[in-house]
Amino acid sequence: MPADPPVPSATDEDDPGGRTARLVVAMVVVIALVPLSYLLDTPHNFFDLKIYMSAMEWWADGHPLYDYVQADELQGELYFTYPPFAALLLRPFTGLKIGYTIAIFTILSLAALVATTWWLVKPLTVRHRLPWWFAAGLAIPLVLAVESTRETLTFGQINMLLVTLILADLLFAVPRGSRWSGVGIGLATALKLYPGIFIVYLLAARKWRAALVASATAAGATLLAAAIAPGDSWRFWTHELWLTDRVGRPDYTGNQSLFGLLSRFTTPGRPNQLLWALLVAIIAGYGLWRAARAMRAGDHLSGLTLTGLVGALVSPITWTHHVYWFIPALVVLVDAALRRPEPTSGVTGRRRRIGLLAFALLLATGIVYGVVSFYDWGVEFDRTDTASEFLLRNVYVLFALLLLVLLPIRAESTEPSTGTNTPRHEPSVR
Repeated sequence: MPADPPVPSATDEDDPGGRTARLVVAMVVVIALVPLSYLLDTPHNFFDLKIYMSAMEWWADGHPLYDYVQADELQGELYFTYPPFAALLLRPFTGLKIGYTIAIFTILSLAALVATTWWLVKPLTVRHRLPWWFAAGLAIPLVLAVESTRETLTFGQINMLLVTLILADLLFAVPRGSRWSGVGIGLATALKLYPGIFIVYLLAARKWRAALVASATAAGATLLAAAIAPGDSWRFWTHELWLTDRVGRPDYTGNQSLFGLLSRFTTPGRPNQLLWALLVAIIAGYGLWRAARAMRAGDHLSGLTLTGLVGALVSPITWTHHVYWFIPALVVLVDAALRRPEPTSGVTGRRRRIGLLAFALLLATGIVYGVVSFYDWGVEFDRTDTASEFLLRNVYVLFALLLLVLLPIRAESTEPSTGTNTPRHEPSVR
């Protein structure tokens, strides 16, 4: 008698109901953990937004904008530190009750978070044939759980609005060669300066027109503010801009920049400026070189992520809510890990995928738990004296340095701007 035919093994395609159930369970677990991350966190009660609004009322009463100061137990005196163009956009909120202002800022930030997260994960749903509802349902709660997002929302910061301008430019306008390329980066730079690193990125990638448009947009917005508030503009650009102490103590653990790391070794003294400048030059040069390589390879997401991490490292002050760029880094790591290795890669390819997934899991754990949410670092100057303290107080700096070296550059990457389907041949990862 002929042998019985082999029984085919069950797969996800044979059992779509079971696959859906597993996806739903994963989503429910993640969504259930998000409120916990907010309940355990120290509530900031929109502290920064209230400072902005108090400064706007002070300004509306006829006082010089940059004379506004507010005492803070942790960091001493805090001031309004944004450029005058940002003040012009905040000024109309002066007449509103603070509750309405908080509601508007929170809604806008959440809308920006949802939109930008979808821009990041949509290519993965196409490339890896994931249900859109699962990708969005898993990614959005995870992004909400990340410390930088929690700090942005609960402080009342404008970071997600800046991220939206930058991502719209670098994921859509620039890859398509749009005439609007650079406008988003220029506006973001006029609002909060640190996005200016992306103009340098455009120059490094030889996107001359986009860099020119970004520079002209930032200059135009700045000149508009100068025309409306000439005295405050002159004071900001000639004096206040150079006083880094106005934004808080550089040695405080919440400052996750290279300067913050060095300051935690030398506090209450200042780090050696020459050493810091040398390290900044090396990190910026290497990171922007890799970012430009990524853009030339078609991996616009890796390019902008590397640039954002460079900006976080080289800025004298980088608060935890500024370091959004770990989120797109996670997307790149997961995407690279999910891609099939080359047939000739064998065991090495499998190990690489496992290593990328392990790194992604470690990074996700670090940025969700964070560096300031669940620790009380105190208000006194405190040197970093032990290895464990060094690791705990510089988690983001160390992750950023690792990612500058290890973040994959995905050749022939399918980005949101292309609108194409999964490539016929799996792209390589370098």
